[in-house]
Parts: sequence; C-alpha cells; structure tokens
Amino acid sequence: MGSSAKKKKEKQKDFQKAKLKVGKAKAKPDNFTDTSFKAKSITLTQQSLTLSAPTSATQFTHHVSLLNSKSDTQRRDSLAHLTTHLANSRPGGSPPPQPVSTLLQTLSPLILDGNTGVRTQLLKLFRALPPRDVEDHVAQLLPFIRAGMTHLAADIRVTAVEVLAWLVEVAGVEVVGCAGGWIKTLNCFLSVLGWHTEESSKWSASRAAFGKSGSQGKPMVKVLGVLAEFLDVGIGMSGNEDGDVVMGWTEENRGQAGAGVGNSEFPLAQVEAHLIPKTAQPYVYLNLFGQPRDEEGEMYETREDRFRVFAARFLKAVERGVESARQDGGEVGRASSAVSKVLKEAMAYARGAGLEV
Repeated sequence: MGSSAKKKKEKQKDFQKAKLKVGKAKAKPDNFTDTSFKAKSITLTQQSLTLSAPTSATQFTHHVSLLNSKSDTQRRDSLAHLTTHLANSRPGGSPPPQPVSTLLQTLSPLILDGNTGVRTQLLKLFRALPPRDVEDHVAQLLPFIRAGMTHLAADIRVTAVEVLAWLVEVAGVEVVGCAGGWIKTLNCFLSVLGWHTEESSKWSASRAAFGKSGSQGKPMVKVLGVLAEFLDVGIGMSGNEDGDVVMGWTEENRGQAGAGVGNSEFPLAQVEAHLIPKTAQPYVYLNLFGQPRDEEGEMYETREDRFRVFAARFLKAVERGVESARQDGGEVGRASSAVSKVLKEAMAYARGAGLEV
C-alpha cells in the first residue's frame, strides 16, 4: 500500500503548476539559443570588384533591358535615363549605342503600357530619337499606335494619338504612304471620334467617345487636331503631289535629274531613275517578298490615290462628324474647323485635277 501511494503522488506532480515568485523570470530551457543580437553588416553572395565604371554604352544597353521590368518605376526611370542620353548625344551627332530599329522593337509595346508616367516618359524618348532614323521604321510603329487608338482605356487612346502626332511631324509622308498607313489609320480615327463607317466599326466594339465639353472634351480636341494634320499631309496642301519622297526621291534629287536631262543627250532621258535614293527601302512599295495585301493594307503613295480612296470610303462620314462637332461649339467646334479647312483644300485640288468628287 505504501508503494502504491508513492507512485500516485509522483504522477500527480506532472499535472501540478509551478508556483512562480513575484519578480522572478521563468527559468530558460536547456536548449535555449539567444537570438537577440543584431547584424552590423550585410554580406552579398556576389559582389562586383570592378575598379572602372561602366561605359555610357553599357549603361544604355542595361537600361534598355530594364524596359521589360515588372516595376512601373523601373521602366519609367530607365526611359528617363535613355532620354537624357539621347538628348545629350544629339548635339554632337553621335548615333545611339543601339540602332533605332532595335530600340523600337522594345519601345513600341510601351505605347500600350498601363502606367501613365511610363507612357509620358516614352513620348519624351520618342521626341529625342533622330528623325531621319525614324522615317525608315514607320511601318514598325503604326500597328502599336493603331492598337492604342482603339484601346478600351481612354488615357491610352490619348497617348497613342500623341505618339501619332509626333510621327506625323517627323515622318508624315512615310506615315500616309506606307502599307496600311492610310486606310487603317483613318479607320482608327473614325473609331476614336465615334464617326463610324461600316469598315471603321470593326476596329472597336464600342464607341470610344471623349465627351463634348470641359475636361472631357480636351482629348477630343487633341484628336481632331491630329486628324487635321494627318489629312493635311495625305490630301491637303502639305501632301506629296507625286509620291517621289515615298519612292526615295527628294527635291534635291529631282533638281539633279532636271539638270541632267537639260545638259545630257540620249540615252540619259530619265536620270532620276538612276539616282541613288535616300531611303533605306526605296522599293518596298513593290512588296516583292511580303504577304499579299488587301485594299486596306496597300500603299497609297500619291496624293491622287489617297484622295480617291478617301472620297469613296471616308468623305461622307468625316463631313458628318465635322458638322456635328461644329454644332457642339466650344473648343471642339474650333478644332473641327481645322479639319474642315483641309477638306475644302482637298476638294479644290481634286476639282482642279479633274478627279471625281
């Protein structure tokens, strides 16, 4: 009996709580590890021990690679660095560390970027590019611009229109004369403005209107201004009358050709055909190695060809839209007058050239 009571007391000890004295900490276990220390230094697994700083070309290439970063801030800062580099190198005439064609492959998708700061900085970078280098790559930029013009987000549509305004400013003839540059871009304009035709309605499922007055009307005013510039280059007074610039011939070449014809004898009757063109792809209009084009994807190089297509497919819709914008009044009404002026000049030119209106 005695041993049984003793075992019972020992079992009860396992379930008894230890009485702690006031002010005395609980005893630490035997396997306790003190983790209260603080590290005074951070050791990296990989460190650069290069004594010389990276060259500007290396930094340029590095920031181009960062344009694919998931961080909005990183993309914006990299674009700012590239813009500063190009702006500083322009006065000296030195070319960019990477060809413009390579840069545009990375920059073009950013037109559809969801961050406003990234798109704003992208437009600044575009303006820092050498215009002569951009002219040969207009067809590379236009698909992204058209995608932005028909985007569901209104701010992306506005950015795409601003990029198009810059492109028309630096390479307007190439914009309206490249494959798909005339009909497809006009369809996008009508979709943005809500002046739909049967063809332009396919470019956007819903009306991409901006409003009529106040802050909502400012984007529409900008779109109307860019449309006026686009039409002016295509069929207005600024339009290329003979398509020679698209073919690679300039006024200087035509002057040399005229001098050659006047001072030379047979068989040098067409000297302009033997001159060296100043564009990188003077025979792209032949589409020797490309996919077959439909009417929308064709190149309309001359002012007459562009006007015929415009009169047949867009003239009535644009006239209705301009009249509606004029009746709205305010800034929108004043902006529509620029489009109306270009239309009047184009109609006068067509009648003088004997074209059907």
